[in-house]
Order: sequence, then structure tokens, then C-alpha cells
Amino acid sequence: MFENLQALPEDPILGLMAAFRADTAATKIDLGVGVYKDEHGKTPVLRAVRAAEQAVLADQQTKTYTGPAGNEQFNALMVELVLGSKHPALTSGRVRALQAPGGCGALRLGAELLMVGSHRPTVHVSDPTWANHVPLLSNAGLKLERYPYFEARTGTVKFDAMLERLNTLPAGDVVLLHGCCHNPTGADLSMDQWRKITEVLVQRRLVPYVDIAYQGLGEGIVADAEGARLVAASVPEALIAVSCSKNFGLYRERVGALMVLTESSAQTNAAASHLRKIARGIWSMPPDHGAAIVARILSDEKLSEDWRNEVNAMRERMLTLRRALSAALAKTCGAEMASVIEKQRGMFSTIPVTPEAADALRTQHHIYMTRDGRMNIAGVSLESVDYIAKAIGAVV
Repeated sequence: MFENLQALPEDPILGLMAAFRADTAATKIDLGVGVYKDEHGKTPVLRAVRAAEQAVLADQQTKTYTGPAGNEQFNALMVELVLGSKHPALTSGRVRALQAPGGCGALRLGAELLMVGSHRPTVHVSDPTWANHVPLLSNAGLKLERYPYFEARTGTVKFDAMLERLNTLPAGDVVLLHGCCHNPTGADLSMDQWRKITEVLVQRRLVPYVDIAYQGLGEGIVADAEGARLVAASVPEALIAVSCSKNFGLYRERVGALMVLTESSAQTNAAASHLRKIARGIWSMPPDHGAAIVARILSDEKLSEDWRNEVNAMRERMLTLRRALSAALAKTCGAEMASVIEKQRGMFSTIPVTPEAADALRTQHHIYMTRDGRMNIAGVSLESVDYIAKAIGAVV
């Protein structure tokens, strides 16, 4: 049965992880893998998470299944976190959430729901987009196309070209939008740009699919959700995929949710029933541990405040690193490269380096980033800023 299978090439990011681990150089620096790291290169367990986990374990009375929809308290609290407790979509009963195994599970769940609708729409993703968007959506059977998004030289959004493309799309097509902290570029839409995009979505009857994986790590927990909130308040239908990996530090627990918004509460209930059936046929029941931790944090005033403070501290640390690296790059590479780093937000930046230069950073300086120039800002430390800037200057 399997004799004709050929080995596939290594996933670029997973391959980078393996190469970094095998590197014995004392100066090696990992800027590839998308996890938050502290100044010592460690990915910490958040205080609020540790406290909530202990409380969950102390109170837990059973390990029975949660059901295909997952932890319902978690689902309700995630809707409030993203949209706000008084959002019109929530107060009118037009939005529901289902727990999924991570943001990836949420994205795939939404893709499968699109496949069982009245037609199979084309999904338009940004150029570039997070690498895993493509298999998660296309493996469900959806057709994908790209819209212009990123100007590599300046590190900014090609907004006019993006808007022009969206204005040509047929009604019913889906537009995948990064809610904040665009991966891989770090180039985000302004609220004025969100408003213009929302106008196009409404006028052309396009369906937004918003992916929020970094809420709180760009401009703030509320500010990072403003684009999604505006869209959800304006369109009749939308999907929102959410991940708790980065802002709660629950990477290996695989905690996510998919929110579906329709024109009426009855339609939303119908869509939710299909989502439960889809989930039942893929993973049956989602894991509960991480979702229970998030629910405990968001339902406890003290834990929630501590968590928000920790997220703010992570964001401020990355902003400090951006400013430091930008200043160092101004000396080794010039003002243009420096401005790219400083103006972008979130965990990632994509800098204008060639694949060959990225290879040279790895082989000559033991600095690991993807060949498209994406670097994890949280992988930088204040101690390593000058070394990184000099190495980039040497290969550019």
C-alpha cells in the first residue's frame, strides 16, 4: 500500500527548528520559530496560566468528554474577549463559537463549513500569508487566490493595490484577513484602512474570514481586536478564527476557537449545528485542559488582570527590542532597513533580504530565520541586538 510513497521535503520552519537544534555554536540565535521568548531565550509559563492550572486541577472532578463544541464557558468568554461583551453581533445572538484544537483547528473547521455551504467559494489570502493558511484551507477542497498586500522594500502594506483587487471579487467569495500582527510581515492595517476594507466587503457582498492569533501583542488587547469588531458589526456573515497559543502561552495545549456570524440567530444556530457535526467527524471532542485554563483566567477578575498585565509586558518588551534593533540596523544597513523593523508590530517582521542572504546568516553567523526574511522579534535579546545587526549588515 505504501511502497510508492516518496519522502516529502521538510517543512521550512520545522526544518529550521531541527537545524538550529543540531547547531553546536555558542552564538546561535533562533529567529525562526514563532514562539515568545524572554531575555534568556526561554518560553515561560505565564503566572496567570500557572495559577489557573493549579485551580483547575484542584477543582476537577472528572475527565469525561466535553462534547464536540468543547468548553462552553470558554467559547462564550472568547467571543467577549474578541468582540466585547456589548457587541451587536453578540447581543443579537448572531454569533457563536466552538472550541477547536488551536488556531489551526479553528481555521480548518471554518474551511470545512465553507465547503458545506450553498457553493464552494474561492478564498483570497494576502501575499504573503502565514504558510500554514494554504494547506489548512486548500486541503479542505477550497480554491485559493492571492491579493496584493506587502511591499518588501518599505515594509508596508500595498493598500491601494489590495483595495483595487478586493473591488474586483465576485459576491460570495471569502477574504482572509489577519486581525493584527500580520504573519509573516508584521505590517498591519490601520483603522482607516479597516474601515475602507469593510466598505468593500459590504458593497461587494464578500465574506470576511478574520484570523486573530496574536491579540494583545500588537497595540493592546482591545486595540488589536478593533478591526475584527468593526467587520463583525458591519457584515451579515463572517468567520473569525482565534488562537490562544501566543497571548496565553498555551502552545502545546492547542487552544483555539472558531466564531461564526450570520444574518440571524436562527441561521447562527444552524451553522453551529453543522460545525458540531464537522468537528465530530474530524477530532470528535476537543481537548479540555487548555480551554479550562483560559476560561478560569477570563472568568476570574484577579487572574484576568494579571494576565492582561503579562500580555502588556510581552508587547512592551517586543517594542523595546524593535527600537533597539532598528537603531542598530540604522548603523549597519541604513535608515530604510531600520524603519522596516520599527514600524511593524507583533512577533514578526519580514526584512528585505534575499534567500541567499538568509542562508548566509545561518551558515556564517548561526542566525536562523526563514529564507523569505521573516524574523521572530521575540527571539532577539538586548544582548544579541548588535551581533544580529552586524551580521545582517555583513550579508545584505
